[in-house]
Amino acid sequence: MSRSPYLRKVNEAVHHVVAMEVERLKDPGLGFVTITGVEASPDLRSARVYYSVLGDEAQHRETQAALERAAPRIRAVVGRQVRLKFLPELHFEPDAAIERGLRMEEILRRLREERDEGVDTPGDPPGS
Repeated sequence: MSRSPYLRKVNEAVHHVVAMEVERLKDPGLGFVTITGVEASPDLRSARVYYSVLGDEAQHRETQAALERAAPRIRAVVGRQVRLKFLPELHFEPDAAIERGLRMEEILRRLREERDEGVDTPGDPPGS
């Protein structure tokens, strides 16, 4: 993650601009996407832009392609709105944290269901 307060501020500024610009995109392949974070390299030459998208695998692929098509335009907007020594190359990556969280939630739900199924209800004879 961010190593310095300056890099953290850069990440926040780029995140804000990218999120606003993605909202303005009119690409039909773009799904319901949320920009979840930005992580610029220490030399500010590149930045990973993390996103999440609702939908099936096909929607994920279409959104990835739409973001890649729009990357030069979004990068130009970042260059106009955020003053940096170098304009980072933007690399869009799906945010794995969202899917990991959903997977953990599913595991916890199953464990609760298994626990609840194993509990005898009051008034039932043991073992029924």
